[in-house]
Amino acid sequence: MQTDFYCQNILSGKLSIDVVYETEHILAYHHTKPFWEKHVVVIPKRHIESLVTISDEERFILWELYEGVTKVSSEMISKYGGARVLTNLGDYQESKHLHFHINYGNEIKRS
Repeated sequence: MQTDFYCQNILSGKLSIDVVYETEHILAYHHTKPFWEKHVVVIPKRHIESLVTISDEERFILWELYEGVTKVSSEMISKYGGARVLTNLGDYQESKHLHFHINYGNEIKRS
């Protein structure tokens, strides 16, 4: 079975999260182990493996994800002056659940 951190830990309620924005179909929250000074993750509540595997029946969720990413990004730009939006695919996608990272600032160095 492929790794799905989001279904296994976030959507299951196993990990406590700080919600930034939520609708019926999407969830945005502060990353549990941020890579950047400000780091928010936006995910669909339904399991969708990646941006390239979304089915025709699930495409409505893309618009809702776009709206969530836009809202969180706009707030980050307003507060800090900038934002980055990132998603990974294929071998770059460690967790096989569609997700977008919205971040600002310097990368947090881990030792």
